[in-house]
Amino acid sequence: MTQRYLVITELFLPTKGGTAVWFDEVYRRLGGKEIHIVTAAVPGAAAHDAAHPNSVHRLDLRRVTWLRPESLGMYLKLFVRSLALALRHRFDAVHAGRALPEGLVAWLVARLTGRPVAIYAHGEELTGWGRGNKYRAMRFVLRHADRVIANSDFTRQVLTDMGVAARRISIIHPGVDTGRFRPGLPSRDLRSGLGLSPHAKLLLSVGRLQRRKGFDTVIRCLPELVAAGLDVHYAIIGIGEDNDYLAGLAQQLGVGARVHHLGHVPLEDLPRWYNACDLFVLANRDIAGDTEGFGIVFIEAAACGKAVVAGRAGGTGSAVLEGITGLRIDGDSQLAVTAALAAILRDDGRREALGAAGLVRARESLSWDAVAARTLALGQNQS
Repeated sequence: MTQRYLVITELFLPTKGGTAVWFDEVYRRLGGKEIHIVTAAVPGAAAHDAAHPNSVHRLDLRRVTWLRPESLGMYLKLFVRSLALALRHRFDAVHAGRALPEGLVAWLVARLTGRPVAIYAHGEELTGWGRGNKYRAMRFVLRHADRVIANSDFTRQVLTDMGVAARRISIIHPGVDTGRFRPGLPSRDLRSGLGLSPHAKLLLSVGRLQRRKGFDTVIRCLPELVAAGLDVHYAIIGIGEDNDYLAGLAQQLGVGARVHHLGHVPLEDLPRWYNACDLFVLANRDIAGDTEGFGIVFIEAAACGKAVVAGRAGGTGSAVLEGITGLRIDGDSQLAVTAALAAILRDDGRREALGAAGLVRARESLSWDAVAARTLALGQNQS
């Protein structure tokens, strides 16, 4: 039975990021024009929406600096458009991309129209906002939702610690496009473009350049890895506030020629870069509650048949199965990261076995088709 959803999410393609990809991939698989997406107007949206199977409604959700709070206009726009759609169409449920701002709006609309509401929780937004008014509003919304969809076991635990009833929490991991991210893609040109020798080992990280991702820790490991006889290079895909810091750190440590800042890469080239690397690493750590909720990049790498090394902080344990698809280490410890990288780079057989196991898991249980099926089952259980 087809489910008719009203989906309220500020993050939706063509906005960049794993959450935007998640909602686009899942809801296009769950139905057609009877699913309505209320989201932000962003550059490139018209071309994207023209071919989208769902009904997509775009709003100007920019914050207004002279309003108090600055987000008041955004809340009002989301509420008015969402309520109008809910009164015009008989939706089976209202889904919200996050607790704030979308969840509060979704909860109000659902209660006014007698529909169940489900709110996604990603982890980092639960731990990074302190205990002020935003946190209290978020906690209220999550505790009063009919269903909260947690992306990892870590996020589920954070939710229960916040007082959300365990019976109302369902875990649905994000997914990966296993048709796009797959082994065997041509990548020799990418490696040669970096000037790598045939026997060089290439580490890869993908993500926003921010301190909690641990790019700096990997850079600090390189001198010791090279001194140990490993011809290792490190490619970083992403942009962010730490770009200059990371470039300066590499130069300071004498490994500037081995660290390759790639910035944004074309969408079609991202799976090829995963294929080009020997090992994917993101030595993430927790910084004042800012942490990794899951880590879609880990399963993108796995879908390309690559072993991964992750930090233990946050929800990476749901993305990386310790000793099965990769290794999880203390991202705060340069010593631990260096040891893990050295061990796995030297052991081709182990690296290949971890990558093969990750590939099987990605294809069998983390494809977007599998995620959509779990989301649909959740809706049918609610009805």
